[in-house]
Amino acid sequence: MFKLFICFIAGLGAGLGTGFAGMSAAAVISPMLITFLGLPAYEAVGIALASDVLASAVSAYTYGKNKNLDIRNGVVMMAAVLLFTLVGSFVASLVPNTTMGSFSVFMTLLLGIKFIVKPVMATKESMGESSVRKRIFQSVVSGAAVGFICGFIGAGGGMMMLLLLTSVLGYELKTAVGTSVFIMAFTAFTGAASHFAIGGLPDLPCLLFCVLSTLLWARIAAKFANKASAATLNRATGGVLVVLGSAILIVNYFG
Repeated sequence: MFKLFICFIAGLGAGLGTGFAGMSAAAVISPMLITFLGLPAYEAVGIALASDVLASAVSAYTYGKNKNLDIRNGVVMMAAVLLFTLVGSFVASLVPNTTMGSFSVFMTLLLGIKFIVKPVMATKESMGESSVRKRIFQSVVSGAAVGFICGFIGAGGGMMMLLLLTSVLGYELKTAVGTSVFIMAFTAFTGAASHFAIGGLPDLPCLLFCVLSTLLWARIAAKFANKASAATLNRATGGVLVVLGSAILIVNYFG
């Protein structure tokens, strides 16, 4: 029962983070499974990535149904992310002792505070002011940056995408989250498939409960987010990120 409880709580945090902010489930689920259940890190990350796939997909569907998803630029950015993740991984293999595990935790905290203190108030009308060519160029450069950093340090993808989509590409928050989870569904599937191919099948009850819990809460969060006003969504997203970032920090350093 304790194992299933931990999986449910991990999925709750990951689902809310995914549905509200396009956050990777790996940032929440992995440290909880490692700390409280003693799972090997590689297996925990595989379970987290698998949980990400359906949660991100159902969130992307919800945002897309509400016209808060930019598929064209999302595909461009996703291609750059996948390519430069490989580049980042290769470079990291050449550099000894490059460990920056705290990167995604602090980014989660800082981004949460940013949404509360300085909310994203861009509109879809203001998004349309950029030319198609400029937006595609920005998508390629942003995707390359996200992919390289993820491949190099192994963390921070969802948060970095959200930051770049809102700050660099000027997306309003709902479209930024919708596009982010759309990309994450494919990157998580690629990561989960490679983890299971290399490491074999993980703890199946743990995998099932994490996937179902993350999926449930991501769906709830995405439905709420698409109905909320921009101000409410900024506060809710910021609050979720601050709470999750603080919880992960506590689990990592005091668990």
